[in-house]
Amino acid sequence: MVAAMPPPLDPATLLNFTPADRHVLDVVRTGAAALSLVGSAFIVLCYLLFKELHKFSFKLVFFLALSDMLCSFFSIVGDPSNGFFCYAHDYSAQFFCVASFMWTTTIAFTLHRTVVKHKTDVEEFGSIFHLYVWGTSLAMSILRTIGSDYGRPGIGCWIQPASTGKVAHLITFYGPLWSAILYNGFTYYQVNRMLNNATRMAVVLGDRSNQLDMRADRKAVNRWGYFPLILIGSWAFATINRIYGFLYPGHKIFWLSFLDVGFAGLMGLFNSIAYGLNSSVRRAIAERLELWIPERVRKVFPTFSRQRDIQPENELVSLIVEGQK
Repeated sequence: MVAAMPPPLDPATLLNFTPADRHVLDVVRTGAAALSLVGSAFIVLCYLLFKELHKFSFKLVFFLALSDMLCSFFSIVGDPSNGFFCYAHDYSAQFFCVASFMWTTTIAFTLHRTVVKHKTDVEEFGSIFHLYVWGTSLAMSILRTIGSDYGRPGIGCWIQPASTGKVAHLITFYGPLWSAILYNGFTYYQVNRMLNNATRMAVVLGDRSNQLDMRADRKAVNRWGYFPLILIGSWAFATINRIYGFLYPGHKIFWLSFLDVGFAGLMGLFNSIAYGLNSSVRRAIAERLELWIPERVRKVFPTFSRQRDIQPENELVSLIVEGQK
């Protein structure tokens, strides 16, 4: 999951802060991006190294992590003193951050289609997902240029003070973000409601095996359900800060900007912890470590053996699709 980094605060806002405040915000932004970069790169590496993770459900998480990783990388390397890098920084950060939001909706769609609609054809949507995610990200990046002076060196690379550019920013960045949050939240609600109904039906019929299956499914759904919560937690302060800056240009709230860059920059790290470190990944890592750790050491630290012996979590999407082929 994954390292999304927020676009830098707009220059009009930064100019209202003291040099010390700007330095603090820059350190927080860079530090958060670095942590998310490491977290998302770890998930990408695990997917590339462990063939047992090459399931459709985890493949979606891989592309989410890849988008987050690239978003953080370009956010870190952006150089406002160089016009070319500033230009590349703007477009790349916008493109991959929006792509990250869109990948979460593909996961929600897959879960809904599998659980609620009882369809087993989700893997056939792979090409459509790519067209949808990368196409939407490209369109938003192009529309983002409306009213914006890209590539002009200065305090910040993202958006120049023109009100038209600020409106375009809200529409092309925060529009996809909150659309994804609403869609994911509604989808998770429907899936959760259906599992509740199925569990109650199993209780009424006295089907204990079905009850156990429903509990396992609920555990898997609860993991997927973190996606909208992570998006909300990561970008709530950023959204408030942008709206406040639009309504009251020239005003500064340092603590809000601090929370803005900090929480948004950590989204990739949150994703990597919530979704990357599942039992399947831990088990794959433990199996590889046992090849290098002497047996006498494993006896001293039995955790490795326990991680190897655990069964992969009931990844709802993968099990239903693969179980009916």
